[in-house]
Amino acid sequence: MAAETPRARLFVDVPLAAARPVPLAAAQAHYLRAVLRLAPGRRVALFNGVDGEWLARLTALDRRGGSAEPLARRREQTASGDLWLCFAPLKKSATDFVLAKATELGAAVLQPVLTRRTEAARVNLERYRAATVEAAEQCERLDVPAVREPVPLARLLADWPAERALLVCAERGPAMPIAEAAARLAGRPAAILIGPEGGLAQSELDGLGELPFVHGVSLGARILRADTAAAAALACWQAIAGDWRERPPDRGDGPSEGAADTAP
Repeated sequence: MAAETPRARLFVDVPLAAARPVPLAAAQAHYLRAVLRLAPGRRVALFNGVDGEWLARLTALDRRGGSAEPLARRREQTASGDLWLCFAPLKKSATDFVLAKATELGAAVLQPVLTRRTEAARVNLERYRAATVEAAEQCERLDVPAVREPVPLARLLADWPAERALLVCAERGPAMPIAEAAARLAGRPAAILIGPEGGLAQSELDGLGELPFVHGVSLGARILRADTAAAAALACWQAIAGDWRERPPDRGDGPSEGAADTAP
């Protein structure tokens, strides 16, 4: 009889090992009980960004939380690359879109940047991180991107690692097509900078243009919304210089072949 396919995939911030109980938060237990109608004994998949993905058996679920027992490792841990996205926070729904799509598209670091035209009055990092966790659970990646504290653009540039190329999506001024830039910079650590709605101020663009690690890039003949630009730029990079030559993981029902870490 084939092993039961996991009905849910959850990120947990604890070590994963065979037969080592894993606590589940109240929100996770509520989702499993009230939304998916699961009960103890059913299988789920767990990942923590370090130990790969594990098949686990639910052992307890109630209003206060729950627990699960890892049974077997389904996938070994792999990295999601080293692409950063620096973005000016937008209105709530647009920022949520950026966070979700950046996670799906494999960004390793999400860096909120405060520019002259940034309109977001408050950056809720807890909400940002929750959005990336939800997206990671749905897209099969084995880790969650790091969400950093927001910084002013000037400070970001002052502390910038010189070896990392910064692709600045610019509506005005000198810029090469992003596809050409990605091909030239393939193999180098890289980041993408997306400005706010209305774009970066001319003084900011002028300052960026003087930095040796900055590469102005164009996203084509049309003006894109900031959230659209973020997804488009990440997709272009991944298609040309990133991991889009790879395939999604096998969705087999059981643990991976040769998995040594199994529970009795």
